[in-house]
Amino acid sequence: MKVSTDLGRDSIPSLVLRLAIPSMIAQFVNVLYSIIDRIYIGHIPQIGNLALAGVGVCGPIVTFLSSFGTLIGLGGSVIMGIHLGERNKEKAQQVLANAFLMLCCISIALTVIFLFSKEQLLMWFGASDITFPYADTYMTIYTAGTFFALMAVGLNYYINCQGFPVAGMATVLIGAVSNIILDPLFIFVFKMNVAGAAIATVISQFASCAFALLFLLGKKVHIRIHFGNYSPKVMVRILCLGFSPFMILATDSLILILMNSVLQKYGGPERGDMLITCATIAQSYLLMITAPMLGISGGTQAILSFNYGAQRADRIKQAEKCILKLMCLFTTAMFLLSWLIPDFFVGMFTSDGEAFQFSIWAIHIVTLMIIPLGFQYVFVDGLTAMAKTKEALMLSVFRKCLYAAGCVVLPMLFTAEAAFYTEPLADIVSAIVTTTVFLLVINKHLKMRQAAVV
Repeated sequence: MKVSTDLGRDSIPSLVLRLAIPSMIAQFVNVLYSIIDRIYIGHIPQIGNLALAGVGVCGPIVTFLSSFGTLIGLGGSVIMGIHLGERNKEKAQQVLANAFLMLCCISIALTVIFLFSKEQLLMWFGASDITFPYADTYMTIYTAGTFFALMAVGLNYYINCQGFPVAGMATVLIGAVSNIILDPLFIFVFKMNVAGAAIATVISQFASCAFALLFLLGKKVHIRIHFGNYSPKVMVRILCLGFSPFMILATDSLILILMNSVLQKYGGPERGDMLITCATIAQSYLLMITAPMLGISGGTQAILSFNYGAQRADRIKQAEKCILKLMCLFTTAMFLLSWLIPDFFVGMFTSDGEAFQFSIWAIHIVTLMIIPLGFQYVFVDGLTAMAKTKEALMLSVFRKCLYAAGCVVLPMLFTAEAAFYTEPLADIVSAIVTTTVFLLVINKHLKMRQAAVV
């Protein structure tokens, strides 16, 4: 059966749009899981702001758990895409079989580990005595549904890499729409507050997982889930290629945890919880930008991987140019919106005067260098798609180290609020370094690929 797009022959600009736009929408909708929860939680009578701070502490942990789905999903889909470009269906099928087994095992293991360690982790990562009960309630229920969350994230990569971006988008939309409907029902109608938000999220993730699983077991896809033909060598390769994007997401979670801890420490009992509430709002807004950015750079990786496998350097270079143009267009538009209408977004979370004004300021700061950040997304994901994971990982870790250093040093030198400036500083420096490295290595890497095949 022919896949919905021909990654080796269709027009590159058309391919970029057909893969990037559904992926952008899917990634945008995906962040609505947490954002919708936070909007409703922020408006719970009497406890809204404190509950929002508690769930904000959970946010980085939730992202960290989901990053394991990316570890297996993106790592395996890159290999699978290269094999599809080589017209090697047997190896592509083996990759999916091994990846499915790995997703099942890791999902179960993480569920057990985090259920037993969550209480200590929440206190380490910024929960106060007041916000801990809300954080603990949300995290307990969410962790119980970790299996569905990781499976939905991981399997969706294997739908997209076969040329089914609309089905990939549907996987996420099903969960998000379910969450939008169920959140107010469980939070307000059933009066379950934070627990209701977590239950709604778990049910929604189950729906996404079920759709992705049924799709990959069906007859529409080129490569379906099969059992057997397991290989430690294939599993290790999946982990190696997925390690770079996994580290990007995992360290994103760690630096957000660090941010919450710093704000709690330097903000003190008087301002700590308020600053974490505002950071949660600002990070929620930033996710609405960076998630579609990941959709552009990650969703189009299938084009790069396929043509890398097919030794089409000309199509790879053309694709990278088109991806970068689309990224710059999107980030420029979002930069302007960030300065024109942030009050509309903040108003969905809180009506508290001090938190409202400070959140607007925080959004202005964290989005200052969002346009240069797009260059890092495109080039790091491009290197990953062409199996250049060592360089991609180094560039990603470099940015995270800058962020972590700024997050620790700036509040020590100035005030707790100075921690928000770490985002734009890390964005601009890492964008310059990443662009330089990419331009230095790309031509040599493509020539080596061609020589290795010949």
